[in-house]
Amino acid sequence: MRRMLKTAIIGTLAIILLGIVFVPRATAQCAFPGWNKAGAIEPRAWGETDELRPGAFLLAANQEGPDGRIVGFWKVKFVSQGTSGIPDGTTIDNGFAQWHDDGTEIMNSSRIPATGNICLGVWQKSGPSYDLNHFGLSYDPAGNFIGPARIREHVTLSHRSDQYEGTFTIDQYDPSGNPLAHITGQVTAKRIDVDTPVADVL
Repeated sequence: MRRMLKTAIIGTLAIILLGIVFVPRATAQCAFPGWNKAGAIEPRAWGETDELRPGAFLLAANQEGPDGRIVGFWKVKFVSQGTSGIPDGTTIDNGFAQWHDDGTEIMNSSRIPATGNICLGVWQKSGPSYDLNHFGLSYDPAGNFIGPARIREHVTLSHRSDQYEGTFTIDQYDPSGNPLAHITGQVTAKRIDVDTPVADVL
């Protein structure tokens, strides 16, 4: 009996460890195949200093000038324009993005999760605009690795900092780095705050 219990415990621990090791690899990525549809909070305004100060968690929408105006939670939409084989106006992605004050970014894509719908990026201020360099890993629906994808954005905030728009490119590669696909188009986004209803993100 004791031996059976020990075997069951070891088996359970093995399953948990396999889940910890392999699940992030299967789900923490996004990029090219299966772009569908879907539906991104208030930025933290640290100002000129890294010190936490009163009001640091308030919406920075009315701040003028600081790089951190892009920080926050966004509903993003990618629409093809000038892409060979894809009609102009085709929605490529329609998901959520979060831009962080440390210069990193994360996107929850509307694509099928099994194909890799979470991907990560870094951003920097470039004059009046923002440049994003973003990478993900793509899989087909059967779970076969397609390769890495690179998404680049060049966007500009509205005066009120509640919307941004600009251009994007998506380049899909095979595991050896050979190009498989190139998509270009327009990206738009609306800021989501604590009062945003679900109807605004559909």
